[in-house]
Amino acid sequence: MNVIDHVRDMSAAGLHSNVRILSSLLLTMSNNNPELFSPAQKYQLLVYHADAIFHDKEYRNAACKYSMALQQKKVLSKTSKVRTSTGGAASNLQAQNLPSEIEVKYKIAECYTILKLDKDAIAVLDGIPSRQRTPKINMMLANLYRKAGQERSAVTSYKEVLRQCPLALDGIIGLLSLSVKGAEVASMTMDVIQSMPNLDWLSVWIKAYAFIHAGDNQRAINTICSLEKKSLLRDNVDLLVSLADVYFRAGDTKNAILKFEQAQMLDPYLIKGMDVYGYLMAREGHLEDVEVLGGRLFNISDQHAEPWVISGCHSFYSKRYSRALYLGAKAIQLNSNSVQALLLKGAALRNMGRVQEAIIHFREAMRLAPCRLDCYEGLIDCYLASNGIREAMGMANNIYKTLGANAQTLTILATVCLEDPVTQEKAKTLLDKALAQRPDYTKAVVKKAELLSREQKYEEGITLLRNALANQSDCVLHRMLGDFLVAVNDYQEAMDQYSIALSLDPNDQKSLEGMQKMEKEESPTDATVELDGDDMEGSGEDGDLEGSDSEAAQWADQEQWFGMQ
Repeated sequence: MNVIDHVRDMSAAGLHSNVRILSSLLLTMSNNNPELFSPAQKYQLLVYHADAIFHDKEYRNAACKYSMALQQKKVLSKTSKVRTSTGGAASNLQAQNLPSEIEVKYKIAECYTILKLDKDAIAVLDGIPSRQRTPKINMMLANLYRKAGQERSAVTSYKEVLRQCPLALDGIIGLLSLSVKGAEVASMTMDVIQSMPNLDWLSVWIKAYAFIHAGDNQRAINTICSLEKKSLLRDNVDLLVSLADVYFRAGDTKNAILKFEQAQMLDPYLIKGMDVYGYLMAREGHLEDVEVLGGRLFNISDQHAEPWVISGCHSFYSKRYSRALYLGAKAIQLNSNSVQALLLKGAALRNMGRVQEAIIHFREAMRLAPCRLDCYEGLIDCYLASNGIREAMGMANNIYKTLGANAQTLTILATVCLEDPVTQEKAKTLLDKALAQRPDYTKAVVKKAELLSREQKYEEGITLLRNALANQSDCVLHRMLGDFLVAVNDYQEAMDQYSIALSLDPNDQKSLEGMQKMEKEESPTDATVELDGDDMEGSGEDGDLEGSDSEAAQWADQEQWFGMQ
């Protein structure tokens, strides 16, 4: 057993700091005396040294050392050809014990990926012949291709992963997200499903995620619920998080929060999906709970985007937009594919008047999550904020045609129609259709109430809001009902409605203003009731930067430090 074997054994045992020191010394000795170690031994030393540096998270340095190892492998390959012609049994045995050249290339690509040098990572992995690519290489390539927008190449790589590993479920999700038909994906797993017991659920699981990525939220909900009710899969955290996310996409906030809470109770260390949960809680006005959730997730890991997004949502709904912007930028730095981080940063930029920058972030969110309507809503809000009614109308019509006439798409189109006096009647028709489909859909109720307010149809508005509040309790709806009641001189109940709204969201400034205005005005009969349900789903997004925290400049500086636009 020689010294190289000791280095190898220490590396295998995880003694990376020891390997780094010893291999560094041995490499210096080899440089000063090239005859000290054979080309094969020097190659081994370089790989083990690079592994130790990689473990220390010095990825640029590690990539450099791995590249040096590959250069050394080329030298080794030339010398081995000569040796094999003169009796190569020993040299073949030695070659079998060497670190894999394919594994070294994978490590280089991993370094580049962490450094966000995706093109360099793709170039390294593309250099590996197709037949030599392992499942993890194909999986990394597929993810990189998808991120780069090379969808055809991504599909090919995901399919190769499934050919080698038919139960690679993340690979299945990757294919479905690229619009590959569920039936085609299911066919790739049919042999393994039929040959193994207790896998009959997998075809249903594939169907559920096919519905999710097709934007068919209701069928996705029904399918996941049927899976979740099966005794063997009951209380599965991943299924519960997926179900919560689909409820959220369908605009069912109540059930979304319920399922997120259920998943969190089963797994207190859960991170996945908690950014959406934190956003929903912040939007509902539960800022103290959001602050606690963010602190708890930071204690679990500050290297994920989720806790930064949650803290950013707390700042956003506290009207501290510069801080929200910084936290969103930090989340994007940790995970550039975080849709919720992009939406947070986009909303903060919009509320700070930086609409064109906000548009860039909403477009990127749309690219990553084409079936999430909140991405489109953010972009439409930006168009409307910059008087781009034509662009907003084009986007709303496109969503309507692509995703069909459901309560959400009808409400989005109606929202844009409300901005143009010429299309007011069309807006009314669209909202009536939306409410016929889902009478409890809050956004549609809010927009219909705004329209009735403009027409001064207060009694009709009161009836609409009372019906909506019969099966739910929402801050914005209670506040709007209070506004309508003031218009018909029912001051006592109006005060009660404002109080309920503030109990649901103590930070709802408009409810507080409504109460104060009612107390000051002796005869509010002639007052024009101005309703605003335009909050980013119900709370404080429309405020300006005045009154936000005094740390604005500090956070803006820190945002620049992170290099985010």
